[in-house]
Amino acid sequence: MIGPGKAFDTAKYFVICANTIGGCKGSTGPSSINPNTGRPYGPDFPSFTIRDMVRSQRRLIDHLGIGRLLATAGGSMAGMEVLEWAVTYPDRVRLSIPIATACAQTAQDIAFNAIGRRAIMADPRWRGGNYYGKEPPIDGLAIARMIGHITYLSDHTLTNKFGRNVRNRSNHRPSFDPEFEVEQYLEHKGRAFASRFDANSYLYITSAIDRFDLSAENGSLENAFKRVHSTFLLLSISSDWLYPPSRSHETLSALKRCGKTGTHETIDSSYGHDAFLVEGRKMSAAISSALGEACHSEVRAVETTSKTHIR
Repeated sequence: MIGPGKAFDTAKYFVICANTIGGCKGSTGPSSINPNTGRPYGPDFPSFTIRDMVRSQRRLIDHLGIGRLLATAGGSMAGMEVLEWAVTYPDRVRLSIPIATACAQTAQDIAFNAIGRRAIMADPRWRGGNYYGKEPPIDGLAIARMIGHITYLSDHTLTNKFGRNVRNRSNHRPSFDPEFEVEQYLEHKGRAFASRFDANSYLYITSAIDRFDLSAENGSLENAFKRVHSTFLLLSISSDWLYPPSRSHETLSALKRCGKTGTHETIDSSYGHDAFLVEGRKMSAAISSALGEACHSEVRAVETTSKTHIR
């Protein structure tokens, strides 16, 4: 979706993508070296929130000398960051594009993340988060990813891809080794994720997602959205049961009650929550149109301000 002629057209726009704080792929996180001890932070890494992630991004654009963003866009957790940007820095965003996300986690959302975190902490190799330099808790992290991955897919996708297909079934003795193809698929996904991600980062980031709640932080969604200046394009996925279209409807309704401008489009897809990562073609038209309108509005605003100053 990023490149010349694509939704985020790099022939027209500059694109900035910052790694989140607390992660393990660039920005400072639990696996980073604590300068005060010379060892990885581990469980001594400070707690952080979605708002802290956005504050770090605001510092980045300050460093780059950017006063105002044409748009912020992202799906799932990054969609929460988009919403936080609009509320916390209303004068610095023209267009907000939250995709497959919500203003807060439901109890069910929190429950799935809680089980994943418990799986990591129950792995004896977690060692209270002090596992660096030793064998990491890959079994617990793999199980956490398996649980999470189920929420990213739809029943339709799993049924079409695997059904009740069986491999390696043995009728000679009881066995609890994976025999269904879907079991083997989830084990593969879990192992692959555990080989490239840090368990402590998983704990910290999922906790930040669970604590995100624009309504609680601001008294109500209406209070949160009263101060936003950006227009909104909300995109949801028809088969997403983690953040179903109804969650975007709730966000849009709150915006409308505050007299804000926004539209909501539901992308028809059977891929579930993961569709926001694979249905780029279906999302591109809406995003390209919204970016174009925002760009024209920004240019007109700049021209009007310039004429006023000349007079």
